[in-house]
Amino acid sequence: MSGTDSPAARLQALFEGHRLTPTQRRIAHSMVRRAAEVPFLSSVELAELAGVSQPSVTRFAVALGFDGYPALRRHLREVAPAGPVVDTGRAPNEYQQAVQAEIENLRHLAQVLADPEPVREAGRVLAASRPLPVLGLRAAAAQAHGFAYFAAKVHPDVRLLNEGGSVLLDRVDAAVRAGASALLCFALPRHPREVVDALVHARRTGLTVVTVADSAFAPVAKASDLLLPAAVGTGLAFDTACAPMLLGRMLLESMCDDLPDAQARLEEFDTRAAARGLFVE
Repeated sequence: MSGTDSPAARLQALFEGHRLTPTQRRIAHSMVRRAAEVPFLSSVELAELAGVSQPSVTRFAVALGFDGYPALRRHLREVAPAGPVVDTGRAPNEYQQAVQAEIENLRHLAQVLADPEPVREAGRVLAASRPLPVLGLRAAAAQAHGFAYFAAKVHPDVRLLNEGGSVLLDRVDAAVRAGASALLCFALPRHPREVVDALVHARRTGLTVVTVADSAFAPVAKASDLLLPAAVGTGLAFDTACAPMLLGRMLLESMCDDLPDAQARLEEFDTRAAARGLFVE
């Protein structure tokens, strides 16, 4: 049996294209690891194997489009190979599959970037904003923080908005009063409602909203003026965001092209860093 036709590969194919919660992904990973046994396990046994509750297994089956776990198990028995399963060692494990999925996301991003104008336009819009608010909550907070960290080296006034709550709109308003003309948002699954609300509010105040999201059909799409899609990986319990991070760095590169003093600022930082012994290199 080839690695691409193994029970694990068939299970992985069944899960692809479904937005699963972290608990449901835990179940999926447990099934992949014990692929040959899964068609013969009860929902209680599968729950024990995955370390989740039995109702979670039922909800998992429904999320895959089945009426319940018995229907999912019948499906698995129908597609299970006849005879003994021989492990040839060629089937990639779940970690390798996650890496391959990220590689595919990056390949797709490279294809999209065959037309670089959307990124260049976004760079021009962001470079012109004084200050530049950068929004990212929950799963997207790390992306926003990384962008803001590097952007502050070339942009005179970057304001990181990585905390929600009642003050988020106040901080957007403060940026507008200070002269902001645009806002950059990183929006990743699962999409917080307050991010959508903040983007709607930002546009009402006159800001141009540039958004890096996991899909052109993400909930933030209608609240964005420029949306740049970069898919996330869903093969592990928690999403991986290599493509959105790389797209953020490309936006930084584009911004630098429209900030005439960007290189001078970088050189000035390097001089200060050397004088302070900031880095060990």
